[in-house]
Amino acid sequence: MYGLVNKAIQDMVCSRFGEQTWKEIKHKAEVDVDVFLSMEGYPDDITHRLVKAASTILGLSSAEIMQAFGEFWVEYTAQEGYGEMMDMSGDTLPEFLENLDNLHARVGVSFPKLQPPSFECTDVEENSLNLHYRSSREGLSPMILGLVKGLGAKFDTKVDITQTQSRDEHNEHDEFLIIYKPN
Repeated sequence: MYGLVNKAIQDMVCSRFGEQTWKEIKHKAEVDVDVFLSMEGYPDDITHRLVKAASTILGLSSAEIMQAFGEFWVEYTAQEGYGEMMDMSGDTLPEFLENLDNLHARVGVSFPKLQPPSFECTDVEENSLNLHYRSSREGLSPMILGLVKGLGAKFDTKVDITQTQSRDEHNEHDEFLIIYKPN
């Protein structure tokens, strides 16, 4: 994964739990990187070790950490210079979700080794849709729950999201039912 992800995890932990807690997490994860460079590639294993260590130290499940990270990621990436690109991807939650693959294609120009997930919206109705999530990476589906909640806040939309299908249960991909209502 690119350093931007690990840097965001660091910023989330430091802003919510303090610098000392981040140092403890890095130590427990056996990560000796002083500064994550946003545009630099790092092994996925580093990210997984950081999440596992954070889970132990913070007393939260890895899924809870990934969900919180998903919510954090929406605001973080906007502040890190991707806000304008996000703004161009849609004016409403369903429009933005429909354009996620296009957004990742534009981001891929800056991150040539990016292995983005793929998203597909089906059964789109006035206040609901099914979001299909496909990724070559394991264990990131809880992040989608947080991302959609974070996007709900971005678009001032009440969001209820439920995972209806999981790769962990030997399905081809993850699927989520999203029920939304603009505030």
